[in-house]
Amino acid sequence: MIHKPVLQKEVLHYLNPKSNENFIDCTVGEGGHSISILDKSGPNGMLLGIDLDSRQIENARNSLSDFEERVILQNDSYVNIKDIVARENFRPINGIIMDLGYSSQQIEQSKRGFSFSRDEILDMRYDMQNTLTAEKIINEYSENEIGRILRDYGEEKFFRQIARRIVGERQKKRIESTKELIEVIRMALPPKFRKGRIHFATKSFQALRIEVNSELDNLKKALPKAIEILSSGGRLVVISFHSLEDRIVKIFFKEKESEHLVKILTKKPITADSKELSSNLRSRSAKLRAVIKI
Repeated sequence: MIHKPVLQKEVLHYLNPKSNENFIDCTVGEGGHSISILDKSGPNGMLLGIDLDSRQIENARNSLSDFEERVILQNDSYVNIKDIVARENFRPINGIIMDLGYSSQQIEQSKRGFSFSRDEILDMRYDMQNTLTAEKIINEYSENEIGRILRDYGEEKFFRQIARRIVGERQKKRIESTKELIEVIRMALPPKFRKGRIHFATKSFQALRIEVNSELDNLKKALPKAIEILSSGGRLVVISFHSLEDRIVKIFFKEKESEHLVKILTKKPITADSKELSSNLRSRSAKLRAVIKI
């Protein structure tokens, strides 16, 4: 399965890459956005690609091989963007893209339990050096802690029932696979909530993934650093995939505009058009916001 970057033409419109400009892709993944940016920024524009998942760095190296001399890849967290830029002496910076979604490769091939459509170990780490896994949370966190994660990061209304059921089931046997966890969630829900357009485990899986990878904290830390390192007139484009991320980005952009540091380019979040929605399911929850540094 080839990963289709979401909102690709919208990203190009708001980043507006020109010849010989430099860009940072904070979540380079399989290089989808990077390829189109490099196409526009030739012949000498550079791209710094960052990804916490070492496998994704290898994927990006392969997909960006045609641009090898113009690409720097770093297996690191975009939270460290300022340090990475200093280390690589990567300047000026004309634009930064943060695509906060995980890729199809991570769902389909990583075997780390990101998806509820296959039976895998409950891992959910992007960074394999991280010691926290979803399995550890499910089996070792208190009922209150699990409930808080499901409520705050999944906006799951049955957070209490699910947390209680998890703690009850793990006393009989450790919950180790996605299949086992899905069954526990299913049993915790009232029957009429077990069926629907969106899978009943979606919110719980999202919540666990966010907790394991500190996704919201990382976003809050990275956004001010991104604005700081951008050159004047540089643009920051962020694509989020759920309301928690989008809210953080929206509030941050409004604060920075009130401080006269940026101008917001997207009064409302940009979403996928009907053509993209029909060809790429992942795009249905994507929201793009952009600013330009004053």
